Amino acid sequence: MAIHIIPVKKLSAGALRGVIEEFISRSGTDYGAVEASMETKVKQAKYKLENGSAVLLYDDETETTNIFLADDPVLKKLDVPPG
Repeated sequence: MAIHIIPVKKLSAGALRGVIEEFISRSGTDYGAVEASMETKVKQAKYKLENGSAVLLYDDETETTNIFLADDPVLKKLDVPPG
């Protein structure tokens, strides 16, 4: 199983938005008591990715891209090499 960190700066703005929207649409992420709009969710995810508090991971086996918080213990278990 090969998993890679995707450097956000290597994606075009449109590609980054597409990856974020696709992740949000399948993630079922809980944004609290009040549901946030897609635009708000995209802005929040993009901000976290750009400031390094979240990372994009691509899994060769499942051919999916996921967003993880940078301090997620899963990342340490995976021993993910930098993009």
